[in-house]
Amino acid sequence: MFTDTTAFTKVLLKATAKITIAGFLIGFLHQYDWVVAIILLAKIVGEVYKRVYKNKNFLFLTGILLTCIAGLIGEHWGVSNGYWKYHDVPRDLPLWLPFAWMLAFSFLYKLELRSIPLLKKQSLTNKIILTLIYVIVFPAFGEIITIKTGVWTYYWPYQIFGVPLYAILCLVFVHMMVNLVLVWANKKYQWKDVVFTINKN
Repeated sequence: MFTDTTAFTKVLLKATAKITIAGFLIGFLHQYDWVVAIILLAKIVGEVYKRVYKNKNFLFLTGILLTCIAGLIGEHWGVSNGYWKYHDVPRDLPLWLPFAWMLAFSFLYKLELRSIPLLKKQSLTNKIILTLIYVIVFPAFGEIITIKTGVWTYYWPYQIFGVPLYAILCLVFVHMMVNLVLVWANKKYQWKDVVFTINKN
């Protein structure tokens, strides 16, 4: 499926290391949500500067904003209905949450950007399969770390290491819907982004 399995393995290992570090960072500092918020804000400002200000990648900007909005709507709905709860913060939703959702899009975007060129056949089917695997595995892995370090608790059933099936489905829905919007925008404005370009073959 990949032209260079060694390069692909390195991409996966680097992504796994990043999500592990991020998970433990949030976990160990979650009581100081303003500290986590500043760290994540600095990271997203750096990403926006590099990809939007310098490279004029407006799909990236649209993606982080849409993901943030959709994510916060879902967070408010879930917490208000008692489906999950954040711990050790004086508010229902921690201050760092918007930036975490933005960085979730950034993480998956960069992962796909590095992986798609390694596909032997960059067809729509292969891209969808790759995206689905990433959206299911990496966010859930990051959530396992933050749940085990006491950041929040889910109260939905059918859990795997604290992450319920419903939560995984919600994450897949949010990210895939945002991706569909960006595929449409990429085609409409002919931006030719590697991640969101649909090949006919």
